[in-house]
Amino acid sequence: MATTVVSQPRVGFGVMLRKDGKILLGKRHDDAGKADSELHGEGTWTMPGGKLHFKESLADGAVREMLEETGIKIEKTDLKLVSVADDIAHDAHFITIGFLCERFAGEPRVMEPDEITEWRWFPINSLPSKVFPPSRKVLENCLGNCIYR
Repeated sequence: MATTVVSQPRVGFGVMLRKDGKILLGKRHDDAGKADSELHGEGTWTMPGGKLHFKESLADGAVREMLEETGIKIEKTDLKLVSVADDIAHDAHFITIGFLCERFAGEPRVMEPDEITEWRWFPINSLPSKVFPPSRKVLENCLGNCIYR
């Protein structure tokens, strides 16, 4: 399968949903074709998030993706910007915006089983070993009180 290289950076975002000292992570499909990750995150754990649509605000995109992926409802006003990061692979470049959200309604459900196989709450100090690199950067920036590094 040939890989198409996009010669411009794209914009993605992740939402660190936090409650009771835990964060929500989803297990990306082990099959690279189903994991829907141009940054090659198959088999890793990721925060809810996705790619920004044309003419969509970052906050609107975060609200949309959260609902599409987990069934959880969040409000734009409850999003706090915590991270901006460069995520670069040999054939892709994303600027990833990270948000923190601690107010939400609903429980996570697998809404896109071809991409995410399960959602699970993890204690912040006991994360799985294979965290999707963009999600790890959001977490590190948030916990380190450093928006960009």
